[in-house]
Amino acid sequence: MSLVLLLVFAVTLVLGAPIAVSLGLSSALVIVAYGLPVNVLAQRAVNALDSTPLLAVPLFILAASLLNAMGVTTHIFDLVRLMVGRIRGAVAQVSILVSLIFSGVSGAALADIGALGKIQIDQMTGQGYKKNFAAGITIAAATIGPIFPPSIPIIIYASVANVSAVQLLIAGIIPALLITFFLMVQVAIIARLYDLPRDTVSPSMRAVVKKAFVSFPALLTPVLLIGGLLSGWFGPTEVAGVTVAYALVIGFAVYRTLTLRAVWESLRETVEATASILFIVSTAAVFAWVLTLDRVPAKAGALLLGLSDDPFVLLLLVNLLLLVVGMVLESIAAILIIAPIVAPALHAAGVDPLQLGIVFVLNLMIGLLTPPIGMSLYMVSIVAKMPVHAVIRGVLPFLIPLFLSLLVVSAVPAISTWLPRLLMQ
Repeated sequence: MSLVLLLVFAVTLVLGAPIAVSLGLSSALVIVAYGLPVNVLAQRAVNALDSTPLLAVPLFILAASLLNAMGVTTHIFDLVRLMVGRIRGAVAQVSILVSLIFSGVSGAALADIGALGKIQIDQMTGQGYKKNFAAGITIAAATIGPIFPPSIPIIIYASVANVSAVQLLIAGIIPALLITFFLMVQVAIIARLYDLPRDTVSPSMRAVVKKAFVSFPALLTPVLLIGGLLSGWFGPTEVAGVTVAYALVIGFAVYRTLTLRAVWESLRETVEATASILFIVSTAAVFAWVLTLDRVPAKAGALLLGLSDDPFVLLLLVNLLLLVVGMVLESIAAILIIAPIVAPALHAAGVDPLQLGIVFVLNLMIGLLTPPIGMSLYMVSIVAKMPVHAVIRGVLPFLIPLFLSLLVVSAVPAISTWLPRLLMQ
């Protein structure tokens, strides 16, 4: 039964059907062909959406859309430029830091690229950087977004793997900082080797203070969000709602750049993005039910545990699996399909659920940079108006710090587990 399911799924994907359609259609055909109860289709699809953590997904999407609509990303970019100064490769370093700051709002790599990509690439190419380099660092820096809280993939993983969403979000903070550090080191090395341009900005204390004053309300957004999670005052859903309310307040009352038309457009974009995500969630739930009925998770668990009982070796094996899966499957679909299969086995082998969650998501976010289904590649191709093959060539050097980050997070559990254990004990 599982082989038929996977075969139909693969065929529909090759024929060009969307991921959600492939998941749902293959599941429906197998259910009908094997005489399983058809009402399971509706039951499982609806039950998958009956999840409190998933309520945070549309709210975080809306918050990011509102902040982007009011133009705060430009203020943040200018402030970080002034603070970094005129070092070699400064604008590339600024791109990484701004991605880290904006990741505290967006929760998604594609949202980071949509909000910041054009600004980052235009700034770098305007100062003489090669366009493929600018595209590459923009994509690589966007990987920080789904690791640093809030993170839509982490929230979805938590709901599938029965892990605390709050703890898993907090677990992403140090790995995100680690990725930022490795990317900045890589840019510093490239800047020295290839004599990258210095920034043209003229920093002064007065200019920094002035821009910091303008940017302060926007910079408070990630502070409010992360502070709410760390304090225990809010769960992911509540803090997402508070972030939306705060974005509306500063948009109308502080910056006064938010209009009712912009709010309407943000709501429309949120509905479209949320519908796409939740369609995948619901159809993947039916797909996973068919696999579970055929005892695929149990068989996969037995296979993994038969290969090794060492947690690090098992993580490496899962990493190899996810690297392949990430090349051909959209990240959220991959989480929904693969996590229920491998997570129980790795938990039984002693892999910490928080570490596994971060490794899982980070691996699949690297998949956004790899063809043929690397959505970040196509997003930057559109934003930068350059062919995909040129974008791929630009991103290749930055796979080194990303894979290094993945290896360190896989080898050292404390990087993911120390902070949530410290704050939530």
